[in-house]
Amino acid sequence: MSDCCGKPPSPRKPEAPSFDLLNADFSKSPAPAEASCCGGDTKGRFDGVLWISLTLFLAGVMATILPFAQPPWLETFSATCISLAQQSWWAILLGIALMAVLAHTPKEMIAALLGKPGTLRGILRATGAGVFLDLCNHGILMVGMGLYKRGASLGQTIAFLIASPWNSFSLTLLLAALIGWQWMLCFLLLSAAIGIVTGYAVEQLTRIGWLPSNPHTITLPTTFSYRHSWQSMLPALRPTLPNLRSLFHIGLRDSRMVLRWIVLGFVLTAAVKAFLPPHLLHQHFGPTLWGLALTLLTTTILEVCSEGSAPLAAELLRSANAPGNAFTFLMAGAATDYTEIMSLKSTTGRWICALILPILSVPQVLFLSYLMNQWR
Repeated sequence: MSDCCGKPPSPRKPEAPSFDLLNADFSKSPAPAEASCCGGDTKGRFDGVLWISLTLFLAGVMATILPFAQPPWLETFSATCISLAQQSWWAILLGIALMAVLAHTPKEMIAALLGKPGTLRGILRATGAGVFLDLCNHGILMVGMGLYKRGASLGQTIAFLIASPWNSFSLTLLLAALIGWQWMLCFLLLSAAIGIVTGYAVEQLTRIGWLPSNPHTITLPTTFSYRHSWQSMLPALRPTLPNLRSLFHIGLRDSRMVLRWIVLGFVLTAAVKAFLPPHLLHQHFGPTLWGLALTLLTTTILEVCSEGSAPLAAELLRSANAPGNAFTFLMAGAATDYTEIMSLKSTTGRWICALILPILSVPQVLFLSYLMNQWR
């Protein structure tokens, strides 16, 4: 017998309950199917998070056609759902498409492109990929989880996720227009630095055994050739009707565990805007420690697509004269994003692999943000 990847299963001994934070898996039941080495198969299981969230989200979208006057909270909830859908639909579809392509990409090619896991060069390559890939945080999640499944180390995956949510060409230009080239370049360089430092720290923690290594990691063979790898992919990627149908099915299947958290994030964001008084989110965000703490709290609670976070961050810089708060809103929003954290948990099967992202990155973000507020 073999497991889903064709490897003989390793015998497991019953483990006593442990409260070791670095190695504990807080799940009391076996890992869900989608957390298995090949992404799992959720067929026959009711995905409550996905279907309940999707029902609430669609209800919010459809509320606009109700033939009677809506209460203010429902109008806000509905408008937020529609706005989030309009902002991110293209990134979600592109993320699904890239997941389908990644499923057909040989692991050797991914390993060659990202470099050797556990090295600074590998972290630099992953950070560069995150900076230049033009996707928002909702689309980038699918790609990041796909890279992990295709052999990227946990450090490379986290560096990729930290560097990518708003550092795309389109959003970088948007930020330059909103806050000026100087602040935009400052934000860009500092976010890349945080991605590199955090990713490399994760690699070192993995090397000494404090974090689990990626079971999908492979050793690049000496006979590897980009040309041969591409030729092996090409037949499945030709734009024929059967291929397109297969690619859509694969992309949707592999994206499901991320989509469930994206839709939940949309619903929670709409609920926050519908029921939380607006002045609590738009006041008291000056360049002080209290303002910085409120910004961190707000960006942690509020799930905002990167197209929406850039204008909000720009407003913090202009109106509150708080560049550090704007940087925290952008960076801590990605580091504490519950969609991102839950996707990492589902993909790796370990809570510590997900929680290490905010544990290591948020203190760096706050420190740099405080310095920016002082030196503005």
